[in-house]
Amino acid sequence: MALLTGPLPLIPPAGKHIGKVQEPRVVALGGGHGLAASLSALRLLTSELTAVVTVADDGGSSGRLREELGVLPPGDLRMALSALCDDTDWGRTWRDVMQHRFTSSNGKPGSLDNHAMGNLLIVTLWELLGDTVAGLQWAGALLGARGTVLPMASVPLTIEGQVQAGPGDEPGRRTITGQAALAVAGNVENVRLLPPDAPACEEALTAIELADWVVLGPGSWYTSVLPHLLLPELRQALCDTPAKRCLTMNLDVNDKETAGMTAADHLSAITRYAPDFNVDIVLADPSSVPDPEGFERAAAMLGAKVVLGKVGGSTGRAVHDPLRLAAAYHDIFGGS
Repeated sequence: MALLTGPLPLIPPAGKHIGKVQEPRVVALGGGHGLAASLSALRLLTSELTAVVTVADDGGSSGRLREELGVLPPGDLRMALSALCDDTDWGRTWRDVMQHRFTSSNGKPGSLDNHAMGNLLIVTLWELLGDTVAGLQWAGALLGARGTVLPMASVPLTIEGQVQAGPGDEPGRRTITGQAALAVAGNVENVRLLPPDAPACEEALTAIELADWVVLGPGSWYTSVLPHLLLPELRQALCDTPAKRCLTMNLDVNDKETAGMTAADHLSAITRYAPDFNVDIVLADPSSVPDPEGFERAAAMLGAKVVLGKVGGSTGRAVHDPLRLAAAYHDIFGGS
């Protein structure tokens, strides 16, 4: 088990070489706040960065647009774009525009309530261009995004799983359908994607094939991280790529979605659902690994070495600090 210690290294600005070494080509996979945290760190290391984003969200603004217009849920894609915005007044302003949510002024429910402006903008581009990848490229250009954002699949996905039956239910297990419901169900088993043979985004498959590093996580384990390994074409690409693979653990390993699970249980879930998927490095904050020996054994089942480093913020919240996470990735990539 490696331990990251000492002061943070100077992180070179994106677009520059690290010493005499070409910037690594990195593909980061996930969704929501977890992927945004990873991208905020990785953008400090390389401009050769591609985000591959889950498209199973069915809640909030994304869920409404998905249901009403039959489009990919844009919310997690919007968050990834915002995390990659250019660090200028222009980029930050358009990031804030993308993240802005509408609220009715009279307190009564309105048709735009809780819609994010960026979701509407992205869907507008999709309708005008008739191409989801091109629409995301145009949105990225508006933000001056330091990287590329792609959906994991070409069609909207539905995620479902089973939980222990509660009071009033038939004995056994009951099926929960939809990401929003599954994320708060707890003790989830038998997770799967529908349709099971959905086509992966071709550009995402190509990016994974050409990458130097693939970074999976952090994020909601069953609804943001695992889905990438449940989509057959994407799982095969992740297994076949010559890139090295880094799995980044959550700071809070015992949230509503993974109630009662340890950090080692998280790794065991990856092994159970994708037994052919191997990992080179598992990165974790020591505070989330109370049983280092058990965690190392679980990592060994994935073929991985454990790297422990302080990557959480100083506020006490379970939020990754971009500079600390970037420093950890910097050391990991440099040691490959």
